[in-house]
Amino acid sequence: MILLVFMTLQEALAGDMTIRIVYNNVAYDKELTCGWGMGCVIEGLEKTILFDTGGDGMVLLSNMERMGIDPGGIDIVVLSHIHGDHTGGLRAFLNSNPDVTVYLPLSFPSGFKYEVHRQGARIVEVSNPVEIFPDVYSTGELGAGIREQALILRGAEGLAIVTGCAHPGVVTIARKAVQILDEKIYLITGGFHLGGASDREVQRIIGELKALKVAKIAPSHCTGGSAIESFRNAWGQNFLEGGCGAQITVPLAKSSGLE
Repeated sequence: MILLVFMTLQEALAGDMTIRIVYNNVAYDKELTCGWGMGCVIEGLEKTILFDTGGDGMVLLSNMERMGIDPGGIDIVVLSHIHGDHTGGLRAFLNSNPDVTVYLPLSFPSGFKYEVHRQGARIVEVSNPVEIFPDVYSTGELGAGIREQALILRGAEGLAIVTGCAHPGVVTIARKAVQILDEKIYLITGGFHLGGASDREVQRIIGELKALKVAKIAPSHCTGGSAIESFRNAWGQNFLEGGCGAQITVPLAKSSGLE
């Protein structure tokens, strides 16, 4: 009977991927330490991903420990863009687990890439959209100024998009994801870079994301408090918390890669 219950639980858990927010300046779990930046761990797929590393490695590793996440269990690191509040925790993380592959934008400085190599990690430089492994993709580098990639997770109910700061624009990123995979968007989470935006601009972006039929939304980091509340009002019960310690589940899809 005990074995039967265990197997049933394991089968239930196998039906979801989980996005666990390990670093953020937006508070959620009071047991964790907040810091300016972004970082999340994605579990339940073929490989475990750390997307961005926040600005402080000690805070990152401490929060991971408190959330029961072993750095040694991370297989892949994806860095959205060069800013320190998204890459600052990498050195400390690689000191803990250098046996990872780091996907970073091609435009990253050569000195940064050298340091990652020096610590023992493998590097994949991303320019165009790429399949990282089945059901997981990069948008490729976007934006004319600050070059940035976002992560696309293919789920049973559509695409889950994880952004770092969305410097190229969250709508631009969303449209790129749809262009790459030709599927509807289930979720967008991460920083939307709207901290200084006017209410009119925020409402315009909300309207464009609604037109794309984005089902759920979980903004945090550089989105800004006022904009976050606007998203909360616009999505209602489909607004999800994205602060430090939050966990977002996404139903898994049947695997199929890019052709």
